[in-house]
Amino acid sequence: MMDIPKIFKILANEHRYQMLQWLKQPEHHFPPHACQPPGFHGGVSVSLIVEKSGLAQSVVSAYLKSLKKAGLVESKRAGKLTYYRYNKTQIKQFIKYLDMEL
Repeated sequence: MMDIPKIFKILANEHRYQMLQWLKQPEHHFPPHACQPPGFHGGVSVSLIVEKSGLAQSVVSAYLKSLKKAGLVESKRAGKLTYYRYNKTQIKQFIKYLDMEL
């Protein structure tokens, strides 16, 4: 079961919302990079998100962790790097839930 109020609270933060938007279409917001983990298409490293956002790495990591906890993004660790991507399945469920409730 989705925690809808928690998702709204997470998305109310403009930086978390912006990161989710970037991850929705990473090809439009980040340079292509060959270091994506195999089988994790669309993954963007935390370091690229830090660079684009201008926020501290610890803040970006905390924001991404909250997005992941809500199920809005997925992550994969490869060596020293962690990659995040948009979780289409969970977001479709969220949208479907909203459509049924509204």
